[in-house]
Amino acid sequence: MQPAMTRLTRTGGTRAARGSLRQRMWQARWCYLMMAPGLILVGMFSCYPMIASWYYSFFDWDGISAQKYFIGWQNFRDLVHDHYFWSAFGRSFWFMAVATPLELIFSLVVAILLNDRALKMAPIFRTMLFVPVVTTTAISSIVMSFVFAAFNGPVNQALQSMHVINKPIDYLGNPHSVMWTAIGIFVWKWFGQPMIYWLAGLQTIPQEIYEAARMDGARAWRQLISITAPMMAPFAVIITLITAVGNLQAFAFMQALTNGGPFFSSEMMELYIYRMAFGTASTQRLGYASAAGVIFGVAVMVIAVIQILALRRLRSNSSSGMATR
Repeated sequence: MQPAMTRLTRTGGTRAARGSLRQRMWQARWCYLMMAPGLILVGMFSCYPMIASWYYSFFDWDGISAQKYFIGWQNFRDLVHDHYFWSAFGRSFWFMAVATPLELIFSLVVAILLNDRALKMAPIFRTMLFVPVVTTTAISSIVMSFVFAAFNGPVNQALQSMHVINKPIDYLGNPHSVMWTAIGIFVWKWFGQPMIYWLAGLQTIPQEIYEAARMDGARAWRQLISITAPMMAPFAVIITLITAVGNLQAFAFMQALTNGGPFFSSEMMELYIYRMAFGTASTQRLGYASAAGVIFGVAVMVIAVIQILALRRLRSNSSSGMATR
């Protein structure tokens, strides 16, 4: 009798929950209606292209003609032996591996300084440092290409006037310096975004903890190690994930700055995919570019999953530590 009553109770509870869910959705029907245009646009310009890229990666198609030929995994086999693909693939992750730590460390230091209540002009400095983030990427890249120009560029003129260099340096025209210059410009433009994230995390730490630490004689370095670092660890994983994935998406920045040159020395994966898909008529291969995009997307997804698992493990360790205490 008791199990039967339990089943009836569970069934009734499930039906009530379903009924309440339908009621809540019906009550919020205007919210869903207002969300519909945005969801349709996301489906058209984000979800559909991702699904279509998997489909077209199995075809030999230039993207224009009506005829396309199913070739199975041949595009993926050709990519394995494509030197330009692997160069662009490795360059993208090398760009991320170098730019992400610089961006995070620089932004964290600035965020800690701006989080100090003694700094009265902190809001003004925050705005000034965040301006490059909201500036159009193409405009920033074009302006910086003139700033670092080999001839009549302000950087070369300033260094020559201070007698630091004897002749102009072609920062963006030299294969050995173009990526380092691009990373420096990229960090300057985007470090304001993780700075805001760090500031949001720092402001969640109660000031009473710092005041108690100062009363106990803890100096600034000890407060940073014993208070700020442990309490900012969960934020650090999330900020690192967002920044790392964002640094892999530098298409507009690199296209306006170097367009992959000189001699493909700054060509990253997104530029490679674009060149394969929308290059000249003789080299236009949309199916091949779709296969390259699938491989790159899977690699980015793997990195995101690893960082999410690391975040969950960090949270579980911190919660178990709190429970032990």
